[in-house]
Amino acid sequence: MLHGQKVVVVMPAYKAERTLQQTLDNIPREIVDNIILVDDASSDETADLARKLGLEVFVHNQNLGYGANQKTCYREALALGADIVVMLHPDYQYEPRLVTAMAGMIASEVYDVVLGSRILGNTAIQGGMPFYKYCSNRVLTLFQNILMGVKLSEYHTGYRAFSRKVLEALPLLANSDDFIFDNQMLAQAVAFQFRIGEISCPTRYFAEASSINFRRSLVYGLGVVLTSVKYRLWKWKLSQSKLFNSSPTLRLMSDYYRSRKT
Repeated sequence: MLHGQKVVVVMPAYKAERTLQQTLDNIPREIVDNIILVDDASSDETADLARKLGLEVFVHNQNLGYGANQKTCYREALALGADIVVMLHPDYQYEPRLVTAMAGMIASEVYDVVLGSRILGNTAIQGGMPFYKYCSNRVLTLFQNILMGVKLSEYHTGYRAFSRKVLEALPLLANSDDFIFDNQMLAQAVAFQFRIGEISCPTRYFAEASSINFRRSLVYGLGVVLTSVKYRLWKWKLSQSKLFNSSPTLRLMSDYYRSRKT
């Protein structure tokens, strides 16, 4: 609990057996009520290890993608009664000790969404981020800031915290099941006028840390551009997009309860 609010950490996992223990050891357990790991059909022992470590574990029978993994993470966190949900990758790329600070920024009711930024504090290159990824990050972020009319240091971090009301309100079922899910979710948070804050987060790039290859990075970059254009056209009322539709049928928990009835 933090300021009387239940904090749940969710871990979208794929082949994280080697780094899970180290990540878990650095999570501030004194304020975290539950830790959920969703395994996206890993071929290693990630799920078994997570169970041995006492985590709430959910397993996809087949690989559904990073976005689909997050959808399961958030559904199950909300079902557990989470007031604040922090997404932390179990690959030890991001600093787990910042969970308290990120959750606190939401518990204080100053922000609805908090991002752990690799760009603030200039830690990305120091932590080993490949130079081409750093450059593409900066270019895409500038492009999105212009089209979306906000000013964030980056849109591409995988370390995020959300209030319950954000996860219940956003039409997350309209989003991709792939990596672009992250970017679409932030665009939705902007569209729905949620308050977004950032905190500087050191990052680590090493062999076991998850990363997408150059080809998939290009696909992701094109998806970012398309998401930004869709937002701008929607904002100007020149087109409609499912991404920014407030229909209850596109919210996670309507889907959760619907699946429980079938």
